[in-house]
Amino acid sequence: MLKYVLSLLLLMSLSVSWLSCKLFLFLLFFLISVSFNYNFFVSMSSFYFNMDSLSYALIILSIWIIILIIQASEKIYKENNHFSLFMTMLIMLLVFLILTFSVMDYLLFYISFESSLIPTLILILGWGYQPERLQAGVYMLFYTLFASLPLLISIISLYKMNGSLVMGFMNMDSENSVIYFIWYLASIFAFMVKLPMFLVHLWLPKAHVEAPVAGSMILAGVLLKLGGYGLIRMLYLFSYINMYISWIWLSISLVGGVIVSFSCLRQVDMKALIAYSSVVHMGLVLCGLMSFNWWGLNGALVVMMGHGLCSSGLFCLANMTYERMGSRSMMISKGMLNIMPNMALWWFLLSVGNMAAPPTLNLLGEICLFISILSWNKLSMLGLSILSFFSACYTLYLYSMSQHGKFYSSLFSCCSGKVAEYYTLSLHWIPLNLVILSAHYVFYLI
Repeated sequence: MLKYVLSLLLLMSLSVSWLSCKLFLFLLFFLISVSFNYNFFVSMSSFYFNMDSLSYALIILSIWIIILIIQASEKIYKENNHFSLFMTMLIMLLVFLILTFSVMDYLLFYISFESSLIPTLILILGWGYQPERLQAGVYMLFYTLFASLPLLISIISLYKMNGSLVMGFMNMDSENSVIYFIWYLASIFAFMVKLPMFLVHLWLPKAHVEAPVAGSMILAGVLLKLGGYGLIRMLYLFSYINMYISWIWLSISLVGGVIVSFSCLRQVDMKALIAYSSVVHMGLVLCGLMSFNWWGLNGALVVMMGHGLCSSGLFCLANMTYERMGSRSMMISKGMLNIMPNMALWWFLLSVGNMAAPPTLNLLGEICLFISILSWNKLSMLGLSILSFFSACYTLYLYSMSQHGKFYSSLFSCCSGKVAEYYTLSLHWIPLNLVILSAHYVFYLI
């Protein structure tokens, strides 16, 4: 099935029809949805490709986000802004993401993991907004490459030790030495940067602010999840060392989440605020994975899915406001409730999803993560309570600053919203609130 999917995607990248690409991706989404066998943990396609429940969920998310990106980027098609090249970049990125989430070999995983950087960089440099997009692209490139080169050396060393790089058929000696500690850091640091963890997160707000709506949606929706997925695939090799080191990662993530929450409260750029909120959510995911228990793994997957839909929808909304107002500043884009009352409803629905209100996937995931982190150490209750409180604070700040107040005096007329925009936003919100009804699949399979 996977081979047919990749072949069809490569053929479709030659097409220049905007509508045919959307229809084909909807068909692809349907085919993969009905082809997965829930009775088995791993569905083998070949010796190097497989699809377990984790891969399946993230592949489904990748295809869905690409469909929404095409729907949200109609302006590129209408203005004939190299839309065929834009579509080719999206399809290439989707191919690399499907390969990353389905390969069983660590070296192939590394190659496809790094290859996803190239189309993302072209999207930011080619269709970004300001001249600062060059600096943002360089930030993202060098942060990722600097962290990834030790991972390549680690993978080569793993092959030398085991004679194989197939996931699930490798083991590490449980030695508590300096060499194994350095090896452990080299193996996981690339995923910490991609997640991103606090202290190595500065590339993310820059990339989000300067990226077009497609770049922001794919970054928030899928590319950050590559870090969590890589940690899940790599950490079981170093479980002995991680048992002694996990307190460092949990402490950095909890304290960093509180600091970034304070930083969110002083942002005036919509996209920067949403980007910093992603750092807070991914910090919780890192805490759940480092706690090494069943609740943490389930919670991390559910939060990654929920955050991918919710954050992507918020970036889509911020772009709709930017196209009308010509600015992302909340000092200018105020009083939207007066001139775009229909859009204010979508701001409200996605904002309450961002603060993990019921019945969103974020609530289910955060409940699991809180159980996981508290079972690791009850003192983390202090950090989690502060983090939850300020998460609601900066989300309400985003909503109230953008929707209330006096609108910009030079704005004479404004479209309250188009059917295509409501359609795009509804495709973000409906899965975010309805997938929780089938949450038993997640808890049964993982």
